[in-house]
Amino acid sequence: MYNLLLTIFLILCVVIIACVMMQPAKNNNDAMSALTGGAGDLFSRRKARGFEAVMQITTTICGAIFFILALALIYLSSH
Repeated sequence: MYNLLLTIFLILCVVIIACVMMQPAKNNNDAMSALTGGAGDLFSRRKARGFEAVMQITTTICGAIFFILALALIYLSSH
């Protein structure tokens, strides 16, 4: 059981890395955001749509599964 969970855990690690790398970059390269730290964009944030939303949801789900598997592996290794 431990070896199966560890294998799934390692595969999930690679999937999380791929999900994070595939997320679109948020570029704030204007001079004003460099001076204010991006405070002007605080209230202009829009909800993610399309591919960006799918990647955010996928990354969140993979992160939750990662956390649960890590706890399960800790429990199994201590007993």
